[in-house]
Amino acid sequence: MKRGIAILLSAVVLAGLGYFTASKWAIRHKTITLYDPLRTDRPVDVDIAVRRDREMEEVAEMVTLPVAILNHGNTVKYTEYSFLVNVLAMRGYLVASVQHDIEADGAMVTQAGEEYVGRRPHYNKGIANILFVIDELKTLYPNADYHQLTMVGHSNGGDISMYFAKRHPDLIRKVVTLDNLRVPFITDGKFKILSFRSRDPVFKADPGVVPDDAMCRKAGITVVKTPYQHNELSDRGPDEVKNSIQSILDRFLDDNTPAGQMEAEKLRDNNTAGLLAASATPQ
Repeated sequence: MKRGIAILLSAVVLAGLGYFTASKWAIRHKTITLYDPLRTDRPVDVDIAVRRDREMEEVAEMVTLPVAILNHGNTVKYTEYSFLVNVLAMRGYLVASVQHDIEADGAMVTQAGEEYVGRRPHYNKGIANILFVIDELKTLYPNADYHQLTMVGHSNGGDISMYFAKRHPDLIRKVVTLDNLRVPFITDGKFKILSFRSRDPVFKADPGVVPDDAMCRKAGITVVKTPYQHNELSDRGPDEVKNSIQSILDRFLDDNTPAGQMEAEKLRDNNTAGLLAASATPQ
């Protein structure tokens, strides 16, 4: 059993190293600042990542690039999710990591007892940022599919992702969240959802956010319960955390069965050993 876990961990580490090495040579990053004229020229920083060969094919109108939008957590920068960006870009996605907060916004305030603890204005701001960025990307990358988005987000960014999907379901293909805490999962089965959950004594999802197992099976939702802390689900976390998440995300992106038909249990079971092994690794 120990030998099997060691082999599995070695494979995960090698996969992570592969993504890291490939990101240096195969993926092109471009950071730009856009100004939204409809919101008094509000600046929106965006990191665009795309595989170089796919970008050339897009320019030559040989391919239509799938699009992923990445949304950061509160107090985490939009550039601190390279381990997720690398997986998406290496699979041929045009990836846009959006900075939602600016200094003029002030601190995010939680108001207990209100819907989404008073954070709906922040989610609406995030939606406005995403729609603005998409409009700008259409000029930069006209041969990309902006009607089947993959939304990815950590913590508050996961809530923005889920809320965007709730407001614009016709634009969504898949949603990936890392420990979103406020916005309930969408359970109508129109698109697939993958969510990584932390084991954190401080950061707990509000009641009703994460569906029970029966509803997850019915709606095609995959919930992966990890042994990790909430703040480890970004570039700030240890390598074993990021490598495990990369492995599961890679499998999720590979699944093209219709929503509601994915074998969620199989995806979870195939990665349980890796997650448990990672949790036992000395920190």
